[in-house]
Amino acid sequence: MTDTVAAAVAARGISKSFGDRQVLSGVDLDLPEGTITAVLGPSGCGKTTLLRILAGFETPDAGTVRIAGELVAGGTTTVPVHRRRVGLMPQEGALFPHLSVAENIAFGMDRATRREARARVAHWLSVVGLDGLADARPHEISGGQQQRVALARALAARPRVLLLDEPFAALDAGLRVRVREDIAAILREAGTTALLVTHDQSEALSLPDSVALLIDGTIAQHGTPADLYARPTSLANARFIGATVELAGTASSGTVHTALGTLQARLPVADGPAVVVLRPEQLRLGVAGSGAPARVTVCRFYGADTVVHVELADGSAVQLRSPGETILAEGSAVTVEVAGSDVPGVLAYPSPTGGQRVALSEAGG
Repeated sequence: MTDTVAAAVAARGISKSFGDRQVLSGVDLDLPEGTITAVLGPSGCGKTTLLRILAGFETPDAGTVRIAGELVAGGTTTVPVHRRRVGLMPQEGALFPHLSVAENIAFGMDRATRREARARVAHWLSVVGLDGLADARPHEISGGQQQRVALARALAARPRVLLLDEPFAALDAGLRVRVREDIAAILREAGTTALLVTHDQSEALSLPDSVALLIDGTIAQHGTPADLYARPTSLANARFIGATVELAGTASSGTVHTALGTLQARLPVADGPAVVVLRPEQLRLGVAGSGAPARVTVCRFYGADTVVHVELADGSAVQLRSPGETILAEGSAVTVEVAGSDVPGVLAYPSPTGGQRVALSEAGG
């Protein structure tokens, strides 16, 4: 957070337990005015609890929440949900089935706005691209259209911040991509401050301005999507942000000796046993006379590319992506090399296994 960008929401030291289970522990999070922030994390990490605290459905055990500078939670202060002007867009949209699309959108408007409800509803229908559907019932429109109605209803209430709780989870894969891109564009056009809670890495990397990685109830890292992907501050963070290919190595003076050769570390790493983390796109089949020798174990075709599984000379298993259809017979001799990238060097971290071979995550699919 910089002095030039105001925080629409500022959470400080948020902790929450349910019984003897600590869900959140000292969470600090700023949502800059007019930006989209994603909270990314595995199931059970506390994402939804944090969202509910910001909205006012839960009270933190410790810490404070300020919205537009106003203290809404902390100490003896608890501003009720209806006075926080926080919009919520849940997973299923939660439209009223007995109301029309127009009536659903108008539902959250205050009395002053209701007098001009027809014009305001028409405006928001146009914003979300649903002109002509004012009289339709929720069951008469598609799942993607229902999510747009839910967004229009939330924005029509003029919230100071909009909270989106896994809003695309119920949509099929193809529709999910289209709807989330459209909704992100609408939020940016409207200048809405938004918090997106998700466990989907592709959503967290493609939609927001910044990503807060929430693991075990604490913010493990917060930055731009590109920074989290290229410079994760721990091995656990690297594994959660995108696919990884991991090799055991030995770090010495900023370089790491591996079965793929000696590689420059991108971030400082202590001398000794290390884990090198490569993204699948950093590896490629070498040209004749270059790269580390390897043997093909299997090829898996995914349409846009083929994931080639190989075994290096020391027995390490590596997966790399090759564009299009790559046909290589099991047992074929190949070479593997580390490709250049816009960010020089490779990720390396102290080995949690004392230099023993580490498990690899799947690079394709």
